[in-house]
Amino acid sequence: MQFADLKSEIKTIVIDDLRKDADNYLEAVILKEETANLTGRLEKFLGLPAWPSKASLSSEVEDIIQQFGGIRTGQVLYFSHLETDTVFAMLWPWSDGKHTTLKIFKQEAL
Repeated sequence: MQFADLKSEIKTIVIDDLRKDADNYLEAVILKEETANLTGRLEKFLGLPAWPSKASLSSEVEDIIQQFGGIRTGQVLYFSHLETDTVFAMLWPWSDGKHTTLKIFKQEAL
């Protein structure tokens, strides 16, 4: 599976606002009604969330996600090694309860 395949799959859901679509990064806002569709697709490609989890994130992962705003209570982080890259997906629910920001990006394999 390629990063481009994941991005294409994500774009099949209803996106409220596509903020950025680059070779190694996708940022979008989705509505609450699409959350189940989104998480289903993320889990298909990346597995279960790495955060929240009982396991701690490595310092290397923490450093990488800090570049994109970090991860906090109430937010969700997925990541997985795909071919030669490590792919991250971060979900940041808004305080309005209606929107979620999605950030998906790839890094060279950890």
